[in-house]
Amino acid sequence: MRILLIIFLLVSFKSLGQSFDLINPEKNVGLKNWNIVNDDVMGGISKSYLSLSDENNLVFIGYLSLENNGGFASSRLRFTKETLTGVKSFKIKFRGDGNIYKLRLNQNNRRASYSFDFKSFKDKWVEMDIDIEDFKPFWRGYSYNNYPALDIKEINSLGIQISDKQEGEFKLEIKYIKAIY
Repeated sequence: MRILLIIFLLVSFKSLGQSFDLINPEKNVGLKNWNIVNDDVMGGISKSYLSLSDENNLVFIGYLSLENNGGFASSRLRFTKETLTGVKSFKIKFRGDGNIYKLRLNQNNRRASYSFDFKSFKDKWVEMDIDIEDFKPFWRGYSYNNYPALDIKEINSLGIQISDKQEGEFKLEIKYIKAIY
């Protein structure tokens, strides 16, 4: 009886929302293996950068240009597939500039990325929970209705993107992104 109770408690604890940090500069987590991918891969001239703020937050900053058929700036954190196996949601804490950003998940063998749009509010910290089911497949700004469902164990990168004709300077600070079981 006691063993069954211990097993029940262990299973219950895992289902209560265990988490791990994907990005947390205060703990020196998620600061390596980033790539910048902007519209210059298609002729655009948008620019973006990653840095750390004085408050030790990850900062995604730059200028989004619509010239030369441009219109997106992004950064991507690479990790090994199966890193997110069992993850049900994400918790993100951010401070923005009023623009809409995308949290994106990618896997090597898929053309589309799975994307979730979130609105920032100028100079206000926001903490948001995002369920895996809220991510939708997109490729080059177009949604796919009949695309295969996201397979979380196959995801090998997480990205932050700004697009959708939001021309001008942008700045998004990230305190953390946690993966929740």
